[in-house]
Amino acid sequence: MSQMLALVIVIFILLVGDWVAIRTKAWVPSMFISAVLFLIGYWTFFPKEIVSIAGIPSVVATLLMYLLITNMGTLLSLKELKAQWKTILIAISGILGIIVFLLGIGTFIYGFKTMVVAVPPLVGGVVSALIMSEGAKAAGLASLSVFAIVIYVMQGFAGYPLTSIMLKKEGKRLLEKYRRGELVSADQVQASAEVATAAETELKLFKNLPEKYNTEFFKFFRLAVAAFLAYLVSTLLAPVVSISPFVLCLLFGIVGKSIGFLEKQSLQKANGFGFAIMGLMLFIFDGLKQATPSMMLEIIWPLIGTIVIGVIGMYIFSFIAGKILKVSKEMAFAVSLTALYGFPADFIITNEVIKSLTHDEKEKEVLTSYMLPPMLVGGFITVTIVSVVLAGIFVKFL
Repeated sequence: MSQMLALVIVIFILLVGDWVAIRTKAWVPSMFISAVLFLIGYWTFFPKEIVSIAGIPSVVATLLMYLLITNMGTLLSLKELKAQWKTILIAISGILGIIVFLLGIGTFIYGFKTMVVAVPPLVGGVVSALIMSEGAKAAGLASLSVFAIVIYVMQGFAGYPLTSIMLKKEGKRLLEKYRRGELVSADQVQASAEVATAAETELKLFKNLPEKYNTEFFKFFRLAVAAFLAYLVSTLLAPVVSISPFVLCLLFGIVGKSIGFLEKQSLQKANGFGFAIMGLMLFIFDGLKQATPSMMLEIIWPLIGTIVIGVIGMYIFSFIAGKILKVSKEMAFAVSLTALYGFPADFIITNEVIKSLTHDEKEKEVLTSYMLPPMLVGGFITVTIVSVVLAGIFVKFL
């Protein structure tokens, strides 16, 4: 297959996902449709490396991840991060629910080792899935090695539609409150956002630099520097403590914006955001090439059972945490569900839902300010931090 044909096909799949999400007003998320189409493609005529052929090999996807996560950090201030302590507790509660239910109920049905392999990939990303897969392989558990990868690949099929439903309900509730005048008015939110933007996008460290020199390449350069510093710190800390460079990218993005080194939404202003999201989404769907029909038949029941039991545990624990912390059950569950996919799906689904609920720009701003920060923070806490820690602990039980 030629590079350009591969590119046309994979972008067409993303486009179909987008159109379905728009047509169904985000009841069917684009990520879900795209995942189904990629799976059908891999089972029929797609070459296994179609995403790499199209121009997004893993090294490019890693580059885009560094830039995107650093850019996401510019959306959060240190004050906002402190304000999200409830989100962090709810996200951890949801993970606790998965662990308790799978190691409790799941062990009786599928066995202890199957559940040990299942937990980290279910609450995390590719890193935790690979740790458990390699651990199972080293222990001579070939089918469980495959199981770890397939759980990571398939968990989004449960996470995407459930998150969309929860966020739609939460968004409608917030809109009703706003329209009754019970939420901060859109005018005030907009005014405060404009004041904040004026302060935050002012490049304090480059205040004497003429605006004409603040080119797209200079924006990319500063993002790359911040991401490199995050990587450097993670490698320097490695002998003492293992911290994902992607976690530090988020932190360096927040700090970079706070000190005036980065602008808010630097990647958007450098005209690179759309391409970066496209590349990262393609890399996520590239993981579906591992799930062959025979493999799926072999592990279909443990797979479905694990996800169902895990999601029930997540809902119950996040519901309790939400009650205690006075957060709606819909928002609490949505935050917990970020464990099933993380970034960028949390960002994409939240924006799709907001666009489907209202065409009024002020209302969109209000919904974004209430819904996007907890979804982003929840995704980073569950997928990027907690899951890797869990994988490091659980792999020792194999």
